[in-house]
Amino acid sequence: MSAVSSRLPVFPWDKLEPYKATASAHPDGIVDLSVGTPVDPVPELIRRALVGAANSPGYPTVWGTPELRDALTGWVERRLGARGVAHTNVLPVVGSKELVAWLPTQLGLGAGDRVAYPRLAYPTYEVGARLCGAEPVSYEDPTELDPAGLKLLWLNSPSNPTGRVLDKAELTRIVAWARAHGVLLFSDECYLELGWEAEPVSVLHPDVCGGSYEGVVAVHSLSKRSNLAGYRAAFLAGDAAVLGELLQIRKHGGMMTPAPVQAATVAALGDDSHVAEQRARYAARRTALRAALESHGFRIEHSEASLYLWATRDEPCWRTVAHLAELGILVAPGDFYGPAGGSFVRVALTATDERVDAAVKRLG
Repeated sequence: MSAVSSRLPVFPWDKLEPYKATASAHPDGIVDLSVGTPVDPVPELIRRALVGAANSPGYPTVWGTPELRDALTGWVERRLGARGVAHTNVLPVVGSKELVAWLPTQLGLGAGDRVAYPRLAYPTYEVGARLCGAEPVSYEDPTELDPAGLKLLWLNSPSNPTGRVLDKAELTRIVAWARAHGVLLFSDECYLELGWEAEPVSVLHPDVCGGSYEGVVAVHSLSKRSNLAGYRAAFLAGDAAVLGELLQIRKHGGMMTPAPVQAATVAALGDDSHVAEQRARYAARRTALRAALESHGFRIEHSEASLYLWATRDEPCWRTVAHLAELGILVAPGDFYGPAGGSFVRVALTATDERVDAAVKRLG
């Protein structure tokens, strides 16, 4: 076990504990804008579906119920604009982080293989590569990578942490390059419902993938759009051959979404009103925090989508973290997401209205 854990970086959030202690000592309490965990209630219709399926004594299936697969295919076509999506094109997973961390292993990758991800990125892309012994590679433009030995290419639009959105032309170019070089492309689209100054597009849109899902898989989550981070509800959509192989592996591994969560997912994907309500909450918090940060001397870059503001005072990120902690505000240092983030902090929109108001006052 030590041999495996030694491949991994230090768990980044542990480094933030001293600053969390400082922020918690503020007389009015901490405003935690670091991790990005949802704080708003789970919508009532989703809770009702969960409770209604609570009497589930038998094992669930890895592929999910037919009702769940219908909900997944219907949502992918309705929301993403995909066409001809069959049950073989979808697969539920136990939260998207589990999938990201273990995908390279489940694909059979290992020493001599390369896994690529953006130079500013969710740390788990690198962790997934290291867990299986593959070589992690970061990029600015994936089409400039050497395709030799490159087995898995991660896209992330909208980006965590920067909020950058890849437009339709960029996505189309990257998909074409990956196919030309036989590189499997997974697109992490978990923030797609949270576009503010840009309209995020899925790799499954026919204008991007040409109506074929060959070599392309999208990753989606209900954690942010439906406040279901505690439910671990996520899914894949795309290449049937790739998902079929993953299904067989995950059956052996017992990677089953609990039956009540499957029922809750069906309810969540069938309702758009709660998503609109949650978007409105985040939009108001984003407007307030952005204005307060800018008045405090910050510059915001990208951030046209997702649940974060990518902010800088053009100083080392840990100095910024310390400064804000003295104000009782905890944020994530940009170097958690790669060396290129060394002068930025990521400010999450996931705090209650009362706590956001407190942060705005303190920044003022």
